[in-house]
Amino acid sequence: MSYGAPQGGYGYGPPQGPPPQGYGQPQGYPPQGQYGQPPQQPYGAPPQGQYPPPQGQYPPPHQGQYGQPPPQQHGYPQGPPSHSPYPQQQQPYGAPPSHSPYPQQQQPYGAPPPGQHPPQGQYPPQQHQPPHGGPPAPYGAPPSQPYGAPQTMPTPPSAGYDPNQIARVDMSGAADGLRKAMKGFGTDEATVIRILAHMPPQEVPALKQTYQQRHHRNLESDLKGELSGYFEFAVLAVLRGPLQQDVWCLNDALKGAGTKENLLDDVLIGRSNADIRAIKQAYQQTYRRSLEADVKSDLSAKTERMYSMILSASRQEESAPVFPQAVDQDVTELHRATEAKTGAEQLTVCSILTSRSDGQIRAIAQAYEHKYRRALETVVKDEFAGHMEDALVRMVRSGADKAMRDAIALEECMKGPGTKDERLVTRVVA
Repeated sequence: MSYGAPQGGYGYGPPQGPPPQGYGQPQGYPPQGQYGQPPQQPYGAPPQGQYPPPQGQYPPPHQGQYGQPPPQQHGYPQGPPSHSPYPQQQQPYGAPPSHSPYPQQQQPYGAPPPGQHPPQGQYPPQQHQPPHGGPPAPYGAPPSQPYGAPQTMPTPPSAGYDPNQIARVDMSGAADGLRKAMKGFGTDEATVIRILAHMPPQEVPALKQTYQQRHHRNLESDLKGELSGYFEFAVLAVLRGPLQQDVWCLNDALKGAGTKENLLDDVLIGRSNADIRAIKQAYQQTYRRSLEADVKSDLSAKTERMYSMILSASRQEESAPVFPQAVDQDVTELHRATEAKTGAEQLTVCSILTSRSDGQIRAIAQAYEHKYRRALETVVKDEFAGHMEDALVRMVRSGADKAMRDAIALEECMKGPGTKDERLVTRVVA
C-alpha cells in the first residue's frame, strides 16, 4: 500500500503481526525507503486511518530536524531510519543502503562537522559525492550528482564549430554584392570588406551556397583570383569559417620541415572540450589523417606529451564548481613542482594546467599569489624556457584574463622592427 491511499486502506484490514523478513514488502505495509516517492505524512507516521506504531518505537521527527527536508521540498529520496524496529531487508536495485538514508560521505567545504545539526528549518548543503556510498571523486573529475539532479553542463561549442549552427537567412543580397564587386576591371575591395568583415560565422556557409546557386561560381575561387597578398589571406580566412581556418592553420603548422608551435598554441590552448573534439573531427575529414598522430610524429618528448593532454579534450567544464580545498592542493603541488625544488617537473605543471577549467585556473593563480607572494605567470617564466614557457604562460593567461591574453598576443605581432603579418591576420580573424 503506497502512501496517499484512501482512508481506511483498499477494503481489507492490516495484516496481523510484524512484517515477515525477506525480499520485498508484504501487502498492507507501506514500502520502506522507496526511491523518489516521498511520504505524505511526516517521516515515520502511519497513513491516516491506519493503526499507530507500537508504543516505544520511533516517533515522527520534529519539523526542521536534521536529515528531514523542509515541508516545501518534495521528490527527494527517503529511507528508513537506522533505528527502525523492522528487520533488515535486501534493498531493490538502485535503492540507497538500508543502514542509512544517505551514504557515508566526506563533509564538503563549509558543511557542519559530523554530529552537528544545521539551524532548524535549513536543509543540509548539497554534497558533490558519488552515489550509493562510493569513494569521493578526486579533483579533476566531474563531481557526481545526486540521483535525479542535473549533471554538470558541458561547455557548448563556439560559434561556427557546430555543423548544425547554420543561419537560415536570405544571403542573396550579400552574394549579388560580392559578384558585382568583382565584375569588370579591378575589384571593389571596400565592398568586399563591408560585406564580410562583420558577418557571423553561422552565415558564411549560407553565403557560399547562395553564391553558387545564383551565379554558378565558387566564391572562394573568385576571390582568390581577384585578390592578393595578406588581404587575400584575411578574406579567405573569413570564408573558411573559424573551424576550417583552425584546421588549415594546424596543417600549416605541422607540414614540411619543423613545426610552427605558435600556430599550435593559438589554435589549441584554452579551448573547450567541445571545440577540441570539433577540430579533431574536421581535421580527420579534411586530410584523412588523425591530428593526434600528426602531432605525435612532428613533436617529441615532453612537448608532445603536453599536446596529447590538450587533444584528449578532458578539461573540466566551465560549469564545474571551484572547490577551495582542491585549489589549495593544486597551488601546493605547483609550488612543489617549481619553486620548491631545483629543476621544474614539467609534466606535473602541464597536467594541472591542461585539465582545469578557466575558472579553476583563475582561482589557482589568485590563490598562488596570495599564498607565496609571487604571480604564477612569473613563476612559469622563471622555471621554464622556450616553447614550453610560451605554452604554459598562454594557459595561465587564458584562465586569468582572455582579453588581456589576446591583447598581448596582438602586440607581440607588431613590436620590434617589422610586422609579423601572417600571424597578425590569423589572430585578428580568429
